[in-house]
Amino acid sequence: MVYRRGSLPLKDGEIYYEVMGQGPGLIFVHGLGGNHLSWWQQVPFFSRRFSCVTYSQRGFASSPNYSNKIETSLFSDDLAALIDHLCMDNVCLVAQSMGGWTCLEYAMREKSKARALVMASTTGAIDYHKINHPEIKTLSEWTARSKEIGEALDQRGILRSTGARMVEESPGLYYLYSQIFDQTPAHYREAVRKRIREQRIVPPESLSVVKIPTLFITGAEDVIFPSAAASAVVSVVPSSRFACVPDAGHSVYFERAQVFNTMIDQFLGTGEGLL
Repeated sequence: MVYRRGSLPLKDGEIYYEVMGQGPGLIFVHGLGGNHLSWWQQVPFFSRRFSCVTYSQRGFASSPNYSNKIETSLFSDDLAALIDHLCMDNVCLVAQSMGGWTCLEYAMREKSKARALVMASTTGAIDYHKINHPEIKTLSEWTARSKEIGEALDQRGILRSTGARMVEESPGLYYLYSQIFDQTPAHYREAVRKRIREQRIVPPESLSVVKIPTLFITGAEDVIFPSAAASAVVSVVPSSRFACVPDAGHSVYFERAQVFNTMIDQFLGTGEGLL
């Protein structure tokens, strides 16, 4: 099994990365609660036939952000620099939550370098409120319910990105998630959270340029990102599909890894014409 790791120097930071496996490039891009370690359940599964790349986005554990500047365009630039550094073409991208801002911008900008996109618990910078779709009309109800559940989780000291189910069913898994979560300073995570929400302004019609196969995956119990938004966005993204995983929260990839991996494996399989 091929394995290597390194650090890509930038003019105002560094990007720590790891590569495992051989085959087409499959790049995993973490969310606010993660770093390169988040994908420990995906890499062993996919490295049998892909060159799996995991990395920490700038400012997250192991990848210093010397300027402390936070812009989604910089995160996308970093991804582009890493792909060029690794000399990869026609990569498949798997984005979790915040990673959706990074991957969607890259896919829209570098149309010839990405061949498939998975958006987990995210629609990136798309302003989905502007989509004329029945699901968007349910968002106010979801927002009120999620606020109530989220505040209850806060009182219990449980992360909203996991929800109570992970604590109750898999306390060891929750402990590992929380350890990875805490590796990045809270003030930096919150600054990134604020900035990416401010940049959720891309008009839905811009998605017409995304011609590659795209899979949106959500968790039915997510209190951070509404499944309805992903369902609506699919209606304006060519060659896209939507899947909602029951009994899962915001971190489907962590909580329901087997289901998550199987969905992506099937999506990237010969049936989709990608391999």
